[in-house]
Amino acid sequence: MGAIRHQGFIPWDDDMDIGMTRADYEAFAKYAPAKLRGDHYFLQTAYSDDNYGFSYMKLLDRFTYIEEKANVNNARKGVFIDIFPFDRIPDDPGRRRSQITRFKLLDSRIIVKAGYRLIDSPLRHHRAEPDPGKLEDLNQLKHQRENTMRLYEHDHFNFYKNLASQYSYDREILSGTEISNLTKVPFEYLQVNVPTAYDSILTRMYGDYMTLPAENQQTEKHISRLIMDNQVFY
Repeated sequence: MGAIRHQGFIPWDDDMDIGMTRADYEAFAKYAPAKLRGDHYFLQTAYSDDNYGFSYMKLLDRFTYIEEKANVNNARKGVFIDIFPFDRIPDDPGRRRSQITRFKLLDSRIIVKAGYRLIDSPLRHHRAEPDPGKLEDLNQLKHQRENTMRLYEHDHFNFYKNLASQYSYDREILSGTEISNLTKVPFEYLQVNVPTAYDSILTRMYGDYMTLPAENQQTEKHISRLIMDNQVFY
């Protein structure tokens, strides 16, 4: 929406989302760490950071530090870009329901076991080193969650979904044509790929997406404090 409505960042937003097909997502996860070696970026995944609980990647700027609203945890912190995989999903509503139910169950267990909280506690800063057995259990859950997301990876279904989406199930489903037919649009000083059918996709997700929200809703969603260049921003 930022690329289409603002030709760049949404002025009041404080994060950026990128979506990839599962194949592209896995290729990026495989090759990016070597490309980033020696740079100040860190590819945060469920496996590169034991304390990170989400099912999608973040590209972090290690020269920054943030505190997030209602999201307290011991995962590495920094200004980030979210990178979501779009996974193939079945046509049958029952199989879709079964997959998303299992994903959400595993996701919730992982978030709790990884120590995510809504508010901070002094005890969080005095935690003992993670028990290797508990880490192994947590990693097993992470693999089970990933396997659930990739359950239909090699089938020939024609629909793809961001299973980690915050929206209702049907709002962020893309057809094979929508996800593969791309066009370039301006984003700040870049040209970025977006689906050619961006209008129907954004309308499905947001309704009248070109109309700005009320002024009191034009607020940042994630960051409560940012440290950058030895300065603190609230």
